[in-house]
Amino acid sequence: MTTETTQETLSFQAEVKQLLHLMIHSLYSNREIFLRELISNASDACDKLRFESLHDAALLEGGGDFKIRIGFDGAARTLTIADNGIGMNREEAISNLGTIARSGTKEFFSHLTGDQQKDANLIGQFGVGFYSAFIVADRVTVRTRRAGQKPDQGVEWSSDGEGQFSVATIERAERGTELTLHLREGQDDLLSDWKLESIIHKYSDHVMQPIVMGERTVNQASALWARPKSELTDDDYKAFYTHVSHDEEAPLAWVHAKVEGTQEYTQLLYVPSHAPLDLHDRNARHGVKLYVRRVFIMDDAEQLLPPWLRFVRGVVDSADLPLNVSRELLQQSKDIETLRKGCTTRVLTLLASLAETEKEKYSKFWTDFGRVLKEGVIDFGSKDKISKLLRFASTHTDQPEENVSLADYVARMKPEQQQIFFVTAETFNAAKNSPHLEVFRKKGLEVLLLSDRVDEWVVAQLTEFEGKELVSVAKGDLDLGKLEDEAEKKQQEEEASHLKELTEKIARSLGERVKQVRITHRLTQSPACLVADDHDVSGNLARILKAAGQKAPDVKPILEINPKHPVVLRLQNEGAKFDDWASVLFDQALLAEGGQLDDPAMFVRRINELMLS
Repeated sequence: MTTETTQETLSFQAEVKQLLHLMIHSLYSNREIFLRELISNASDACDKLRFESLHDAALLEGGGDFKIRIGFDGAARTLTIADNGIGMNREEAISNLGTIARSGTKEFFSHLTGDQQKDANLIGQFGVGFYSAFIVADRVTVRTRRAGQKPDQGVEWSSDGEGQFSVATIERAERGTELTLHLREGQDDLLSDWKLESIIHKYSDHVMQPIVMGERTVNQASALWARPKSELTDDDYKAFYTHVSHDEEAPLAWVHAKVEGTQEYTQLLYVPSHAPLDLHDRNARHGVKLYVRRVFIMDDAEQLLPPWLRFVRGVVDSADLPLNVSRELLQQSKDIETLRKGCTTRVLTLLASLAETEKEKYSKFWTDFGRVLKEGVIDFGSKDKISKLLRFASTHTDQPEENVSLADYVARMKPEQQQIFFVTAETFNAAKNSPHLEVFRKKGLEVLLLSDRVDEWVVAQLTEFEGKELVSVAKGDLDLGKLEDEAEKKQQEEEASHLKELTEKIARSLGERVKQVRITHRLTQSPACLVADDHDVSGNLARILKAAGQKAPDVKPILEINPKHPVVLRLQNEGAKFDDWASVLFDQALLAEGGQLDDPAMFVRRINELMLS
């Protein structure tokens, strides 16, 4: 009985209108995903009720046998998907079906322009799965009642996807949700047992709840991760990945293991083959599901993996945790600490295996996820493992896409070399062309070229590798130790003494702009460069902090001048224009390392005047 008592007509949120227009009027590469999304929603609703009933058994209303029912009516041209899960009340129906709350929605829209071939791959990743119903339906009716509410508190939601929806209070005896799709013209092939079953087998075979058509269960309805690995094929693993991730592209790699001992649990963890659009949002977690003895507990259990592995998808099923585990208990549980450590180690071992035996796959992984993995160097327990997985551009190839490991670098070090050299900059080209590299290139010393913003933070945490200190070529006084012979050192000392008066004069001219002016031998082509003192933040890090709206330490750079450069030699005999030459020298050095001038117009004016003098 569905007697209507109150009805209200509302408008969709603006972004939903845009989404529905795309659903209805765009040609999708794979319309079948609508059924996958609606079945996944139904499965989630059953999982949520199963969990909530652990705290309140009355929510089951006497029936704990969860099912998803699929049916169709050929004469009416309708398709029905029904579940006996948690259901929705009126406010939830308006909120869940009338708005999109996910922060990634705008990025979703930005990827639905031009070529529409990948639209279907994006739908499930942005919490908009319900709206995929409008790919095949010109009207959708939802009848629902939240578990635990009275039969006269049911809700009917209906829309043709053209901008408005109606919500009415109805009488509904059953808990859960029933969706009725009024099919568009040209979708009649969906009014077939064979067609629906083939879609279910393809996309939803591993859904935990039985999917029933008529009196038959048409899916396996089993916990795939609990089955022996010997029974599973790669296709089984890939199909389950699609179910848990809503990603139609096959995963890059996965690991399936059962851990026994002081704690018993099963892991099935996947590394995706591409990065989601919200990868760099540390709060956007939609990765690992937690089960206890095959009972769903929660999605995106952030306690199971650290934030720097937030790209991992999959399932962890524990035999030891209490069924009524809460988020608060998870935060305090030693068992969870063990699970987290075990899952983290398992993923890092998988990545290490890829890096060693499937270098092309690992290169693809690093391109998409390397920046996030770098965040893990702060994790003391995982730092050594992560350091071996890090990849950086290098002067060994001077190509941004050809990354080297720290082990590769160490293997190529000169016998007398004791340090790993690196330079940081805002872009790869700025790093590759940094004047700080000149003497290193001359001596054939490899330098890592770091241009990710996170790299400044990485080298602050990772100070050595296999006993070799990581040293910035743009900080402190240059000391190549055994890489320089005694004749070079003696010449440098003589030049520094000879030009002491010039460096002091430049320092007086520049005043508060510099901490010090000194002779350098790190330059072979450029007249000058800026370096940071040993314990000061680098110029690149200071710029990153300012760009992020954070207060950067007020530190002054050191200006180093090349004693052999013609500009420096001219300065020794310059009189009236000395201050202009000194300022231009400083500004050029600042620009060369990616800095911004306080007064660009004055810089140009000085250059023009000096060119005419």
